[in-house]
Amino acid sequence: MYRRVSILLRKHFVSVLILCASIVIPFSSVKAAADPAKGKAIFQQNCASCHSVTKKLTGPALAGVEDRWPDKKLLHQWVHNSASVLASGDKYANDLFIQFNKTAMTAFPALKDEEIDDILAYIKVAAVPTASTPTPGGETGTAEDKGNDNSLLFGIITLVLAVVALILMQINSNLNKLAGDKEGVATADPVPFYKNKAYIAIGILLLFMVGGYFTINGAVGLGRQKDYMPAQPIFYSHKVHAGINQINCLYCHAGAEKSKHAMIPSENICMNCHKAIKEYSGPELVTAEGKKVNGTEEIAKLYDYVGWDPEAGKYTKPGRPIEWTKIHNLPDHVYFNHSQHVVAGKQQCQTCHGAITEMDEVHQFADLSMGWCINCHRTTKVQFADNNYYSIFEKLHQDIKDKKIDSVTVEMVGGTECQKCHY
Repeated sequence: MYRRVSILLRKHFVSVLILCASIVIPFSSVKAAADPAKGKAIFQQNCASCHSVTKKLTGPALAGVEDRWPDKKLLHQWVHNSASVLASGDKYANDLFIQFNKTAMTAFPALKDEEIDDILAYIKVAAVPTASTPTPGGETGTAEDKGNDNSLLFGIITLVLAVVALILMQINSNLNKLAGDKEGVATADPVPFYKNKAYIAIGILLLFMVGGYFTINGAVGLGRQKDYMPAQPIFYSHKVHAGINQINCLYCHAGAEKSKHAMIPSENICMNCHKAIKEYSGPELVTAEGKKVNGTEEIAKLYDYVGWDPEAGKYTKPGRPIEWTKIHNLPDHVYFNHSQHVVAGKQQCQTCHGAITEMDEVHQFADLSMGWCINCHRTTKVQFADNNYYSIFEKLHQDIKDKKIDSVTVEMVGGTECQKCHY
């Protein structure tokens, strides 16, 4: 009887394992839904320099872009290589090309279709105004920030199934022992799972793998400061200055197109406007922690630093420097030149700094790692034609004339060579 019970339980055990597999496999095989949060990051890195969701910039506003294209595959092809779509004679693509003064769309052959879908998902979310929702710590967020990451769910399911399998294996061992004793067959006592050498070895191996994973990730990310947002001596809103008031970045950061460093503007640059602007009357200012900021009081802090008396309309005491905290830092062995990227590369500030015109408090948008820079150099096309900086690349110019290539990436002009950034 016990042997029959054992056999039945073994069959039941196999059935449970099959059921577990039937639960896990569909979860792992289902294609992940487009993720607006990932799309936002990709958009800001690759698209924000030419496109806005709601405003026409160098390119069209992207709200409703899927509805304007007759075929989603064609839209994917347009992002990968707009020249091939134009060559196919598609009417909408050619009309769009003419509408924007025949400015070629930058090609992104390295973007996967799934990444483009993530961007489209972000555009859909960003095109619809949503109420901000409070998050722990007083921060606010919208639906696209939540993402569709199911990693935690998969981890919980896997852990539950592992515990179920372990319990069933112990039950099976105990029943085998009972059945053997009943029939007079000598059977060794089942080893408790916490004394089982195989289980202990598997546990140690898993701990080693998990510990190694987090150790390597920690080592790789050592010194990186993505999302770093220090408190500054004066609450300065780029959203108000560069976004709402449309002050050109180069007015304050004049060195960006002339030198290696973009330069922190001197207090005199601030006072060019704030000798006249004594009170803040713009939209409400709020810190990342949700604390309201009095803009007029922040202007008063500026006056105190520079020694300006707004009532007398003159400087009445010696000024002192504002000790701004630097946000974007690169290792000492890395060479980066702002003017090369802004003047020769024709890059917008948003490429590296993200949506700076939407930031009240500036934070580091990208990790600025070597891999991030290399990937940008591999996919970013340079403004090759009518750019004297690239006049020495005669072969590439000839290849374009011979239609062997339709564009030139930074990598093709040596942008991934070690000595470009390390010497």
